[in-house]
Parts: sequence; C-alpha cells; structure tokens
Amino acid sequence: MIVTVLASGSKGNCTFIQTKKHNILIDIGKSSLQIEKKLKEIGIEPNNIDSVFVTHAHKDHVAGINVFYKKYNPTIYITKNIIEEANLKIDNYKELSKEVQIDELKVTVIPTSHDAKDSRGFLIEADGKSMVYITDTGYINEKYDKILKNRNVYVMESNHDVEMLMNNEHYPHYLKMRILGDEGHLSNKDSANYLAKYIGNKTEKIYLAHLSEHNNTPEIALDNLVNTLKRKGIKFDNISVALQEEVTEGVAV
Repeated sequence: MIVTVLASGSKGNCTFIQTKKHNILIDIGKSSLQIEKKLKEIGIEPNNIDSVFVTHAHKDHVAGINVFYKKYNPTIYITKNIIEEANLKIDNYKELSKEVQIDELKVTVIPTSHDAKDSRGFLIEADGKSMVYITDTGYINEKYDKILKNRNVYVMESNHDVEMLMNNEHYPHYLKMRILGDEGHLSNKDSANYLAKYIGNKTEKIYLAHLSEHNNTPEIALDNLVNTLKRKGIKFDNISVALQEEVTEGVAV
C-alpha cells in the first residue's frame, strides 16, 4: 500500500491510496485539473483511478468530483445525503455502507461528527497493511478505539491551535464556537491525544492534515504532537505535515 496526500486544507483535500490492484482517491476537493496534475506528478494517470471515497459534502472535499467523474468514470462510494447536499451529478455510485469490500481492499466506514448531513472517515486495509483517514470531526467516538489502534499509516486532522483561534480578531465568535464544537474540527491537542492513544508498534507514518491557514502553523502542529508523544513516553518521529498546495512524499508500507 502506498499513501500520498495530494492536497490538505480548507481550500481542498484529496488523498491517493494505491494497492496491488486498485488506485483510489479519498475526496476530490480541488478542481479536476488540479488533481489530474498532482496525480501525474506522482506518475499516476487519472484514468487509472477506479474508486473515489467521499467523506462529506463540503466544497473543500467535493469541488472536483463532477468533472473528474464525467471525464474518467470511477466508481464513487458515497451516501445519498452527500450527493443531495453537494448537488453532485453522478449516477455510477455505490452507497457507502458500514463496510466495503473490493477484491483485496476492505474499507471500514468510521462515522465522524461534523456539521454536514453525513460525515465519514475511513479505515482502509489491503495486502496485510492498513491506513486510517480521519478529518473534519469534532471528536472521535471511543467505541472505534479498538479498530483504530496500531495501524500502519494515519492521516489525522490537526486543524487549529486553540489559542490562535481564540485570539483571531477576524473570526466572529459563532465561527470560533463552531470550530471548537463537537461538530467542528480537531485541535492540535485533540489530534495529538488521539494519536498517542492509537499508534503502536506497527505504525510507520503519521500525516497531520487539514491545518487551518489562519489558526495554525505546520511548526505548531508538529511540535504539539512531538511534545505530547514525548510526555507520554511514546517514541515515534516519522511525522509529516500535509500542506494545501504541496504533494507529500508517498509512504509505502
């Protein structure tokens, strides 16, 4: 399994996962042309994408789906609520159930808590390896702790620094409360605490994702996780911050 974050942030999100038999995307939150260009940067032709899994209906996760689908006709794994809320024009789709099996690829759907009709994260397993993708949630229900523990790769939201958010004069109070709420986004502190609980001896890579461009910095997010792990006596340092405009180096596990 190879995992590459193509774009991550409030202006668009997309992650590529390659297994022995499949090339999939999680979300297409930038224009189709931008995602096509990013795929070609890593040597993948867009018409080789066979499946797209959609987390929720917000524009920064679905902006390019209509055009990409029309051009390349991948199977879209999505819910009817997401289609309706995002006004997507697709017919070759499969309803996201609790679990999806495609050949050797198994996708377990993790409900998340966000201000959208439906919001999902994913546990993806193939060829004896696994990765967790969770962004856009105010919290993660502890009933999923068992299946989220000790995975090979984590793409985990680390959206904001609480102090930066609260001191941001350009954000009205209601927006700050939305971000901080149970249907908002994970703070650096929340993200670090979840990761400290999840990672194990099989974990090879962590990507911190969906950073706010106004209420966070890569340095603050990274330092927060490193210090949290150190404080809890956890030795792990293969951590990268996924950025809005840069494709991450792919990790093969």
